[in-house]
Amino acid sequence: MKQLQKILLPLTLTTVIALSIAGCCNCTKLTCSQITDQLTESTNSAVKPAPPHERWQKRHEMINERVKQGNVGLLFVGDSITHSWQSQPELWNASFGQWNPVNAGISGDRTQHVLWRLENGTIDGINPKVAVVMIGTNNSNRNDYTAEQIAEGIEAIICTLRTELPNTKVLLLATFPRGDAKQRADKTQDATYNPQWAKNDRSCELASQLADGKMICYLDINQAFLNDEGVLTREVMPDLLHPQAKGYQIWAEAMMPTLKKLMNGDGQ
Repeated sequence: MKQLQKILLPLTLTTVIALSIAGCCNCTKLTCSQITDQLTESTNSAVKPAPPHERWQKRHEMINERVKQGNVGLLFVGDSITHSWQSQPELWNASFGQWNPVNAGISGDRTQHVLWRLENGTIDGINPKVAVVMIGTNNSNRNDYTAEQIAEGIEAIICTLRTELPNTKVLLLATFPRGDAKQRADKTQDATYNPQWAKNDRSCELASQLADGKMICYLDINQAFLNDEGVLTREVMPDLLHPQAKGYQIWAEAMMPTLKKLMNGDGQ
């Protein structure tokens, strides 16, 4: 918790600022230096580092062992959507292999679990050029968290990375489109815009206020996953949440121009 206290200090303040500029794309940007110690008194569990389910402890340890070897040029941080890049090894290597990437995504993670991992070995002793962050969809389940609370968790992760890895640029991706519980349960349905999808959009809109276009960049590639009618199809994400091969190809291609700029030392 001391690491979180050191870096994350407003999320209460952050939320107030974010809410005051709701829907505004050209407003004053947030900075991690604005975060105050009010966060340590927050009741928002999305910003409190918490151990994840023990079933994924072995994967956490494997990631840490890889990190100990060093030579990490590109770090991916996220949940099962990132974790499942392991199902596409050829595409992963072809797209990112040149940068010695590490996939630190773990299934089921919420923002608080990522924060715990960052405090427990996942970024120890490395200095990647870029960290790609895409997190929050598990926080959006049911009514567990509001968009504002999820945004605070995402902001906490970004500011942790910026504090502990000062030379690393953070590329925050908008949380991918998804089906809600009802759409996912009906295998005949694709996903049209729904409240859970909208909650994720809102949380990322708020968190994106941290982007400065230099050390923190925000990228929304979500339109690339949708058809001409704005529908997320099962061809791209069979369970309306996790990409399959086509979805990962879309991800890699849509992100690559921005990622190359950041890896080459340029801004967004």
